Amino acid sequence: MSTHHHRTGGPSGRSACAMITPFTADGSLDLDGVQRLATRLVDEDGCDGLVVNGTSGEAPTTSDAEQEAVVRAVAEAVGDRARITAGVGSNDTRHAVALARAAERAGAHALLVVTPYYSRPPQDAVRAHFRTVADAAGLPVLLYDIPGRTGTALSCETLLRLAEHPRVAGVKDCAYDLMKSARVLAATDLAYYSGCDEQNLPLRAIGAAGYISTVSNVAGPQVRAVLDAYDAGDPGTAARRHLALTPLVDAMMSDLPGAVTAKALLDALGLPAGPVRAPLLAAGTDTTAGLVDAYKRATTGPAWDQREPATANCGCAAPR
Repeated sequence: MSTHHHRTGGPSGRSACAMITPFTADGSLDLDGVQRLATRLVDEDGCDGLVVNGTSGEAPTTSDAEQEAVVRAVAEAVGDRARITAGVGSNDTRHAVALARAAERAGAHALLVVTPYYSRPPQDAVRAHFRTVADAAGLPVLLYDIPGRTGTALSCETLLRLAEHPRVAGVKDCAYDLMKSARVLAATDLAYYSGCDEQNLPLRAIGAAGYISTVSNVAGPQVRAVLDAYDAGDPGTAARRHLALTPLVDAMMSDLPGAVTAKALLDALGLPAGPVRAPLLAAGTDTTAGLVDAYKRATTGPAWDQREPATANCGCAAPR
């Protein structure tokens, strides 16, 4: 019988940040910045999980040794106060196995495993890949379903069959397929996480465990406050807060990679970030100014005023 985490309290907690990887000015790994940012995200911004070495963490351009060092540094800084999930994605199963074992050694609490990309394996091969990685380490595994980047969606059948594996605990959902998500949630106890900030509230409403958020790098309290209101039985306030964040989510996630926009904002706020690595390019001056403006507008104002009546604007979040 499966030993899944319950969908309301999965391996990454409820409010997880897809953390960027700080670099120094010359582009080398900034482990001091890694620990300072992780500490801030957990102790000041209220993140109860951190996902490192993912897309926002620039995993494609960090070495295996750097990724292990990041996991170790974050685990040392906040591992007693937050759940640390390590991205171990690769389109080479042997490489993913090696990354999984290294992350376990370094102190990760769970693994994020993306569908193998570029080679576009068929579903039986995808299932074999995930099972092999899950068997390689003794940690819970989150399946990362993001066909827009990998070229291969996880089918509903694949998700249901992988849910039978004792260490497959959940899904980071970036598939934009609400029916598939609902079918899997209805049939399994997998912990679902929204991997796209615009879907945090909709997926929570149908039983998701929480989110893995890039926007939380800069607006963690506001992202968390959406689900705080929903879980407190106040969907009107939750919808109002969700909509107040939409311009920032749009600015950060629509045109440029989240690693670029999050680092531009963190640098503007005086927080650890540093440059991005090629082939990514830093945000330009005008783009950064627009991001800062969106950040200021989205994180201040009546949506975050606890004194505002809970029923204000209730019903404004019409189906989209």
